[in-house]
Amino acid sequence: MQYVSTRGQSDPLSFTKAVATGLAPDGGLYVPMDLPDLRPFLKDWEGLGYADLCEEFFKLFATDLDPVVLKQCVRDAYLDFSHPDTAPLKTLEKGLHVLELFHGPTLAFKDFALQLLGNLYEAQIQRTGNPINVLGATSGDTGAAAIHGLLGKEGVNIFILYPRGGVSALQERQMTCTRADNVYAIGIDGTFDDAQNSIKEVFGDLEFRHSAHLSAVNSINLARVLAQCVYYIYAFFRLPEEERENLTFVVPTGNFGNVLAGWWTQKMGLPVKGFHIATNQNDILYRLFTTGKYEVHSVHPSSAPSMDIQIASNFERFLYFHEGQDPARVREIMSQFRDSGQYTFADFNRDTFSASRATDADIQAHIRDIHEQYGYVLDPHTACGFQNLPESGTRVVLGTADPAKFPETIELSIGEHPKSPRLEELKAIEPCSYVLEPDPESVKKFIHEHITS
Repeated sequence: MQYVSTRGQSDPLSFTKAVATGLAPDGGLYVPMDLPDLRPFLKDWEGLGYADLCEEFFKLFATDLDPVVLKQCVRDAYLDFSHPDTAPLKTLEKGLHVLELFHGPTLAFKDFALQLLGNLYEAQIQRTGNPINVLGATSGDTGAAAIHGLLGKEGVNIFILYPRGGVSALQERQMTCTRADNVYAIGIDGTFDDAQNSIKEVFGDLEFRHSAHLSAVNSINLARVLAQCVYYIYAFFRLPEEERENLTFVVPTGNFGNVLAGWWTQKMGLPVKGFHIATNQNDILYRLFTTGKYEVHSVHPSSAPSMDIQIASNFERFLYFHEGQDPARVREIMSQFRDSGQYTFADFNRDTFSASRATDADIQAHIRDIHEQYGYVLDPHTACGFQNLPESGTRVVLGTADPAKFPETIELSIGEHPKSPRLEELKAIEPCSYVLEPDPESVKKFIHEHITS
């Protein structure tokens, strides 16, 4: 299978080359040239465990990767997940479930993709002999998951930018308390969008990108989205057959990658009715899917910090398919959005999608209500999914993080202070972090100094 840029001005690449490249040279994002039809495989896949399902799914996409290497990458990715089901489906009542995606090493859904991506990078180094320097930005969970996916891997350095004061204290400790020599957690005075914009400019300097052996770990990397597709298929198979019709996945999202993965599985033939996009008060996606207007506002810090985003990186992949896989239209729309900070779609199709926005007060109310009604504790991001839930059919809310990562909000909501042994261990470790201005020249200088020292 070949992968093309959403902007159509870069050569098609194989899976391994697209993963290694990250951001396309023309500034676009890699997507499959054509999405495969999953329907011939679904019956055979239904009884598979998580790792086996992931391996079978990736065989359709990683066609240039040695099957033996793929199997090992996938198997190793999920060894450190604490639940035997890897992604257990928790039933609150008939027709309402939470898909728990927080049993990985950093207690967040990003582990599903980033444990695998780390193994793919390691296999690439072994195959080519070339080192890799991984660069990414995070609004909270991506950084920790990316770092832990690359800990101890030879030939890899990882540089993660995050907004100082814009992630939870425990999220920051997960990035800064690794004691690993190949990890550089870099705080910036700015927002996630500032960090992401700087990184895109760094990747836009093709000479520097090649000389520094840069690769991307953010959801701009193709493998991230593909790995997240798997848990939608897995969840579908764990539902009783009578609940598989009229199914809506409720997806807390800020960067659009999580819901894009689900939408791709629908386009590939998984029989899903729709997707409910749950945002916090930074609601660019809510506004888009209710008005057709994509417009940047200021970022307002919230109690669901991983969604404190205004520019959704993966929206461009959605746009590519929404516009009939027409890269010229994508370039036109993205250019207008870059110049004006907004774009209005005259014929935006919202049939598959609904959306909601939750304030901090809403988040606390949902944590309290769900705890009182079901004895179940939500993290603040998952709580956004309970705002204006679809009233009919089967609802599967994606549980994106362990509530122990956000103890202050949980305590404010229900008077309990959740803890996790993995997180408690971090409190005894001295953090190691760096501080940079969020501009591409500062980032390039920092990377150059640390990979040559």
